[in-house]
Amino acid sequence: MSQDAPVIAVGPKPDSDFDAAITAGGGAPGPLSRASGLVWTDSRSPLPQLPAGVRWVQLPFAGIEGFLGSGALARHPEVVFTSAAGAYSATVAEQALALLLAGVRGLWRREGSWDPASAAARTGRLGGSTVAVVGAGGIGRDLIPALRALGVKVVAVNRSGRPVDDAVVVPADRIDEVWPSVDHVVVAAPSTPETRALVNAEVLAQLQPHSWIVNVARGSLIDTDALVAALRAGTIGGVGLDVTDPEPLPDGHPLWSIPNAIITPHVANPPQHLRPALLERVEVNVRRVANGMEPLAVIDRDRGY
Repeated sequence: MSQDAPVIAVGPKPDSDFDAAITAGGGAPGPLSRASGLVWTDSRSPLPQLPAGVRWVQLPFAGIEGFLGSGALARHPEVVFTSAAGAYSATVAEQALALLLAGVRGLWRREGSWDPASAAARTGRLGGSTVAVVGAGGIGRDLIPALRALGVKVVAVNRSGRPVDDAVVVPADRIDEVWPSVDHVVVAAPSTPETRALVNAEVLAQLQPHSWIVNVARGSLIDTDALVAALRAGTIGGVGLDVTDPEPLPDGHPLWSIPNAIITPHVANPPQHLRPALLERVEVNVRRVANGMEPLAVIDRDRGY
């Protein structure tokens, strides 16, 4: 290891796996007092006051609302913060595809008897449909090829309007054009003040009676009361949620009793997959920092992700 290897601390507790990832990336695990970087491994623990020598902090999740809300980033304007955006995108994309297929294909139905004619009549097809992927970041980029392989036309909504492979791109400021023109919607955008209740009663009214909505981003992006009303009225086909608002979804909440609401308890990134992905991201970003390159997923404080 070079004598110039950056010293990277791990917190809030020592962790040999993260030390190994730091070493593999060309860094030197060490105490925070001597570190130029910090890998923070617990989203529930507040960041400490950082020593003056720290210039980079790796956060453990793609969603950083808690760190923004606590003022941790604002206290250290000179520090580069990176999220784990994109590190977990493959498993989240799988969950989104599974929820969408289960909904469209009618796998949520419990027939109670062997009735092929009835089941077939209520089974849709994803191939040949148009799906809006709202938020064409890491999750969207992993999901779009899978959708295209099934013969789906994809409309990707992103903030910049930059091209996205295998998709028709609509910039976020024109998203109102998207809702009436698509069959289904996958929500994969970051949680910001601008995206809160992005899918609301007005949007739900513009979707098709067969439309399924999948949310693998944050529960706050959908107005839950409006969603329940639309499901009860039958104005949309159904919903697949890995995230909810509120979260955890309380026992007795109306969504639990609606048959065409498929709910998974925020497990698109189960722990057994999350940790290896974060370790890989740490190794990559330590290597980039050690070689004078910008790390992946630098947080834009103004945008909130």
